Amino acid sequence: MTQPDTFQLDKATLVSQSTSQMDRQFQDSAYSLRQKLALTCRILFDNGHDSGLAGQITSRTDTPGQFLTQRLGMGFDEISEDNLLLVDEDLNVVAGSGIPNPANRFHSWVYRARPDVNCIIHTHAAHTAALGMLEQPLVVSHMDNCVLYDDVAFVAKWPGIPVGNEEGEFIASALGKKRALMLSHHGLLIAGSTVEEACVLAIAFERAAKMQLLAMGAGEIQPIDPVLGSEAHDWVLRPKRNTIAFEYYARRSLKNPKNDDCLTQKA
Repeated sequence: MTQPDTFQLDKATLVSQSTSQMDRQFQDSAYSLRQKLALTCRILFDNGHDSGLAGQITSRTDTPGQFLTQRLGMGFDEISEDNLLLVDEDLNVVAGSGIPNPANRFHSWVYRARPDVNCIIHTHAAHTAALGMLEQPLVVSHMDNCVLYDDVAFVAKWPGIPVGNEEGEFIASALGKKRALMLSHHGLLIAGSTVEEACVLAIAFERAAKMQLLAMGAGEIQPIDPVLGSEAHDWVLRPKRNTIAFEYYARRSLKNPKNDDCLTQKA
């Protein structure tokens, strides 16, 4: 069978062919929801999101008003599929031993406001926190970071610890319809449709903050073309690409012997 001459095809056609090929070639993740959450905790720890006991991750379950989260008192590097908690939106423990982080209250507010969100990540990653100390919004000006292009809301002033309902309502409102939120003097928030998407966006956010700080030290950051930025955002932020990226990060973390206790059974 004669293959078509792809050198004669326009960009839109090549993009369409590439996405179709990826969708056929790669399968959905074989990891369970609990495994994805535990792996994301280890992945985040391995990629600079460690800040002691600060930060949370949650994911909706099939039961409305319930989500999985990590146990208060454990770092991201200690989370496994077996020690996650199942809690309701009032943070009452439904299953598991221990208590959740009280700051998870704002997650409940975001879930109520955003039915499309199924996983929330909040961390105090170092470069993001440093950028927040300058009260600077995240600037997406590089192809690698376009997964966040025009998708990051910004809070210039710190509202205080996110334990009260006031902070939860404020954060949910500030996030709006975006997938990410930059919180000055605080950290980052990711609101993903899947665990894989949230994990990929969290890693991209911290890397973008690091690149921004480096660029700011050398000169003035130049903006990218909005049309091209949006095109790159939509090209990268596809479910199958998120799965591919997540599987890579998972493989990389599982090569670390310190993460041997993350999964009870290998996928």
